[in-house]
Amino acid sequence: MLVKIITLFLVGMAVLAMFGKLTLPGSKMIADKRCRSCGRFRIGKGPCPCKKKG
Repeated sequence: MLVKIITLFLVGMAVLAMFGKLTLPGSKMIADKRCRSCGRFRIGKGPCPCKKKG
């Protein structure tokens, strides 16, 4: 009985790992919203704060 529970747990963890490695369709759109130099999210249409001068 204990072996069956452990086996089911490991199979469940493997299935979750497979779903975690999938790339979602919106992931490219989210990556485009990040600043290329510092990696922070850009809010609005203006430049990133790391590129603003004093």
